Amino acid sequence: MPRKRHRDIIPMPTETEAIRQKIRQLYPKRERGDLNEKAFQRELVERTVELYRALIKDRLDKGETIIREHHVVRAHFKLTQSILREPEQEAISLFTTDRRLFRIHSVLMPKSPPTGDEKDKTAVEEIPLKRITSLKTRRQIRWGEIGVGAVMGVFALLFASYLSLTGPFLIGLGVAGMIHGLLMPTRWIEILANGSANPPLEPIPIYALRKRSARDLVQFLQVRKGPA
Repeated sequence: MPRKRHRDIIPMPTETEAIRQKIRQLYPKRERGDLNEKAFQRELVERTVELYRALIKDRLDKGETIIREHHVVRAHFKLTQSILREPEQEAISLFTTDRRLFRIHSVLMPKSPPTGDEKDKTAVEEIPLKRITSLKTRRQIRWGEIGVGAVMGVFALLFASYLSLTGPFLIGLGVAGMIHGLLMPTRWIEILANGSANPPLEPIPIYALRKRSARDLVQFLQVRKGPA
């Protein structure tokens, strides 16, 4: 009797790996012109959030679902770097269930696809809601913005004889930037928690408070947090 041929079974990729593949495919599409820059950035943001959401779903218990989420990307420009080099970005995603708060933190490089693992320094933290004791509003003067405004103003003053038309404009713009950085400080909320963790739990910041998702998250945590 003829022998039966056994077919090799190719394992299906996990949800997170499938999303990573979709993210990697976006870059050659942009290079070929299949995606313009605006469409590329939109797709990249949507797929990255989808990846982070999948990472959290892998950690949920049976019957536990995501109720609130909030996503922020913060750019850091370092004066020690070349002005021609695109700065790295800090991606922060917060997810809450009826039991826990999750925080995903990654470092995004301009030409590298987000991976949600050690390649982009992704770290996942979690805090039970009952350990959250309070939410404190914090403020910080925008020293970076003030510094940029001061440099712009000084540059315009030093080269005023060569900048007869743009000089006054640059001086005004620099002064406006300094005033804005001084009178409109950065505002965020810190989530404070207690517990027997070692090392102690550090405060978790909530940035971009003007976004609807941030307001909904803060309201939810105020109601569900544990006793102070």
